[in-house]
Amino acid sequence: MKLRNLVLSASALGATLSAALVAPAALAQQAKEQYLPALVYRTGPYAPNGIPWANGYADYMKLTNARGGINGVKVLVEECETAYATDRGVECYERLKGKNGGATLFQPLATGITFALTEKAPIDKIPLLTVGYGRSESQDGGVFKWNFPIGGTYWVAADVLLQQIGKKEGGLDKLKGKKITLVYLDSPYGKEPIPLLTERAAMLGFQFNALPVTAPGVEQKSTWLQIRQQRPDYVLLWGYGIMNSTSLKEAQATGYPREKMYGAWWSGAEPDVKDVGMGAKGYNAAAMQHGAEPGSAVVKEILDKLHAKGQGTGPKEEVGQVMYMRGVVSAMYAVEAVRAAQERFGKGKVISSEQARWGLENLNLTQAKLDALGFKGVLKPVSTSCQDHMGGNWARIHTWDGSKWQFSSDWLQADEQILKPLVKSVADKYAAEKKITRRTAADCQS
Repeated sequence: MKLRNLVLSASALGATLSAALVAPAALAQQAKEQYLPALVYRTGPYAPNGIPWANGYADYMKLTNARGGINGVKVLVEECETAYATDRGVECYERLKGKNGGATLFQPLATGITFALTEKAPIDKIPLLTVGYGRSESQDGGVFKWNFPIGGTYWVAADVLLQQIGKKEGGLDKLKGKKITLVYLDSPYGKEPIPLLTERAAMLGFQFNALPVTAPGVEQKSTWLQIRQQRPDYVLLWGYGIMNSTSLKEAQATGYPREKMYGAWWSGAEPDVKDVGMGAKGYNAAAMQHGAEPGSAVVKEILDKLHAKGQGTGPKEEVGQVMYMRGVVSAMYAVEAVRAAQERFGKGKVISSEQARWGLENLNLTQAKLDALGFKGVLKPVSTSCQDHMGGNWARIHTWDGSKWQFSSDWLQADEQILKPLVKSVADKYAAEKKITRRTAADCQS
């Protein structure tokens, strides 16, 4: 297994950052560092999306150390390459979980890996931070004590996309009788929105059809032949990597209007559309919560403190792009969970994984806090609790104009009257299957 260590030495002076790769033996000698391993995929079929995420994650951790760490505690990041494969992700987890005093938390960065690690996290008492992916029902902290889909889930994305389509039609009631087709990667990730869309179809009276695409998604001729025959009013795209650009090319070839296509937030980044260019113009996707944010304060700080000094992790040109920002936001949530835990367990102390779980469950990122961290205009407030491990359900829609992503909607909020019952129902089913007892009020205080 290839390991890359992106390490910021505790002995570094001031804001000086080390971009060197440090050997594992050297890492063990470093003291007072918060160990935050990263499961990444810089190789494999989804590398074009995984690389900028990993670069954004690494850069924000470097920026955190340049800012003085987390109340003086520097962060230590070690990458493990998964190639987006579940078995390799589990291997990485097992390899890294006990290193450097123990992993603080894991970000699986794949829904399949998340499903596998959900069984392991409660045993090892290590939280899983799944920013906008993973199990949608894990919003229910009463059942999923160690899972945190902070900032949104696939069900949030699906509901917001339907709301936007409803607005376009003149109201959700106007969806009655419409045909909406989901083109999805045949994987745990691609199947995630189906329960919400099925529920909404029954409520709103639209005809819902789901068409699976075999990974990695380069063969879609039969799928788009069905779309041409069925002529749906809208197509929802739940793809990843090359599947997304292939779908857009097939839509162009068959004459399906791109402005009637709406993608998940993992189907709405620069790698998904850049090879299609003007052929993808009009294509829409969910942005939960951020989009491309080149003008944001945090991006300007990263460029100034890292890239201007030759200490950035990847190419300067990608800083602020969608997938890069996803890595930045994911890193920020991890850092702020540690900071929240320090408020209870001691400022300036290295936090254990169990303490980090408490921090994730007690996040209170107000708009003022987010603005101070450089995320003004990028993120809405996030506030988690024992029962709500998501903490926010806001998203926007952005649209590809042929050369860049542009926001094309106001902030949209998923309908909790729809989501909450669905989350509880599916979580209860999981609890029954796994013989899990819902957490008590006393456990919520632990």
